[in-house]
Amino acid sequence: MSSEEFKIEKERLIEIYVREGILKTKSVIEAFRRVPRENFIPEYLRAYAYVDTPLPIGYGQTISAPHF
Repeated sequence: MSSEEFKIEKERLIEIYVREGILKTKSVIEAFRRVPRENFIPEYLRAYAYVDTPLPIGYGQTISAPHF
């Protein structure tokens, strides 16, 4: 995925979280926008960076779903 595609997916997820009341404050919404979650995910799973699910990051560990 390109950086523009990641940005689109991130904004889609933010919109859902705001609508559902998960993201409520401007500061938290801006933090979601600033942190590139795809950089913390193994390359082969980066297309799933903005899917609301935990993802394996190696050594039996996961990165939490974004909403946690």
